Amino acid sequence: MKKLTMDTIVNLCKNRGFVFQGSEIYGGFANTWDFGPVGVELKNNIKRAWWKRFVQEDPNCYGVDAAILMNPKVWEASGHVQNFGDPKMDCKNCKTRHRADTIIENFSKGTVSAEGMTNEEMEKYIEEHDIKCPICGKRDWTQIRKFNPMFTTSRNMVGDDKDIVYLRPETCQGEYVNFLNVQRTMRAKVPFAIAQIGKSFRNEITPGNFLFRTVEFEQMELQMFCKQDNSIDIYNSYKEKALKFVEDLGLKAENLRFHDHDKLAHYAKAACDIQFNFPIGWQELNGIHNRGNWDLSRHSEFSGKNMDYLDPFTNEKFTPNVVEYSIGADRLTLAVLCQAYDEETLENGETRIVMHLSPAIAPFKVAVLPLQKILSEKAKEVYSILSKEFMCDYDEAGSIGKRYRRQDEIGTPYCVTIDFETLDNETVTIRDRDSMEQIRININDLCDYINKKIKFN
Repeated sequence: MKKLTMDTIVNLCKNRGFVFQGSEIYGGFANTWDFGPVGVELKNNIKRAWWKRFVQEDPNCYGVDAAILMNPKVWEASGHVQNFGDPKMDCKNCKTRHRADTIIENFSKGTVSAEGMTNEEMEKYIEEHDIKCPICGKRDWTQIRKFNPMFTTSRNMVGDDKDIVYLRPETCQGEYVNFLNVQRTMRAKVPFAIAQIGKSFRNEITPGNFLFRTVEFEQMELQMFCKQDNSIDIYNSYKEKALKFVEDLGLKAENLRFHDHDKLAHYAKAACDIQFNFPIGWQELNGIHNRGNWDLSRHSEFSGKNMDYLDPFTNEKFTPNVVEYSIGADRLTLAVLCQAYDEETLENGETRIVMHLSPAIAPFKVAVLPLQKILSEKAKEVYSILSKEFMCDYDEAGSIGKRYRRQDEIGTPYCVTIDFETLDNETVTIRDRDSMEQIRININDLCDYINKKIKFN
């Protein structure tokens, strides 16, 4: 297969119901995307797999769903109001705004990290390498300056008076402010984690990278609260857990790597990304951070609430350290799509596009296809049986070959074909997406057969 491009993935997503441009009938809206009927199933399956692995299977992890709008003091305590910002610069020619670090990393295909660079070092790199605006192709940049990407809104408006509130730029603060609530109600003992999946919002301006960086996105993350002495071991264990999870979703080892941060926040003990080799180069997929006890200490200071933990075994009182694991559901969905895409040349010389999605996260587990429309009544009976167990598709339009190809392109692992023999003996043909092999099976055995094939370990 020729080198995969982001345009290829975008076209597939639009034509097969994975992802559509946001507000498309109005000409779109920059960096917003709508997940379609196929894409929403894929993304939801990824989220369910993450929750199963990191919450359901961990007796020391508790889930929450925190509010998007929070007391503005939360963002003062976290440092976002004073210090949060991205290095932005404007193209003087076409008046577009860009992140300088992203421009450098995209230009270098991920081989150069701008993470530890100062503004002056980034400006020098851009000049020395003659990096041009990706929109108009000119090199006429403003100086780099900090731009706070938090969205603001207001409430309690009376006349000219209004209270400024923020759309959260990250979900983790909801876990920090609920530390005492979760610890008390669940009688949790350190080390324990609080996890959630939720929307965050950042006024990002980075065109051309599809789902990679958007203005609204979903995060799947957890905060592990622990003793300082255990934090490094827990940090290292989550690096391995995070890597195994994305490999189990189908991302190949050769397209994954660890990237330790060159520059740490003043409170951090360690920080590492797992990077994936996207069509735009090596880019961050998720982050694992040993944050020390800075987060709970800050919230204790700004709220006036004591965030200490009393160890019931030693009677020691301390502010727990935090190990954070965070991964974007949208970005992970994009990585899964890129990894799964394949163009195969068949024995007859034809090319088929197939998405080799892990059956556990495939949007539809099975498609029900009557060989001819005259068999649709029986096919719908089979669909009714299967749809009680799995997300299924039903298709009776076009030749059976074309219908197989449509299912291949959305990653459906199994196709069940109802033919005239089905009417005689209650058996159907089940086709495997990857091998294209077909076997005969009794309708009563279908659910058990498919369940064994799609289990996520």
